Amino acid sequence: MATTTTPNAAQDTLALIGRILIATLFIPAGFGKLMGFAGTVGYITSAGLPLPQVAAAIAIIVELGFGIALLLGFKTRWVALVMAIFTVATGLFFHKFWIDATQNTQFFKNLAIAGGMLAFSAFGAGRFSIDKK
Repeated sequence: MATTTTPNAAQDTLALIGRILIATLFIPAGFGKLMGFAGTVGYITSAGLPLPQVAAAIAIIVELGFGIALLLGFKTRWVALVMAIFTVATGLFFHKFWIDATQNTQFFKNLAIAGGMLAFSAFGAGRFSIDKK
């Protein structure tokens, strides 16, 4: 039989710090893509993906919009799941891990970030979030 425990203040604080740290990766990246939309479209085009303008818009929504939602702890479980899928997809499309050590590191970094996102999807944002208000 499974037991349910209530998170304590330390766990809630760690969840908040975790959300802040992950958001520092996504929010600036999304803002950069928004401000440099043409360059983002060009980079996506160079990867051979279809509909690069649509893909760039999706990237901005996920990185900037969902990044802010994650930071605030809004709809965290759903947002984190979408961000995990997005992060794995970007790793597969943009970090060809078999090319060199740098790409290998970048690819596995994406997998690690996705793992953190899946933990937020499973356990939520913690007490210090909009979800708990």
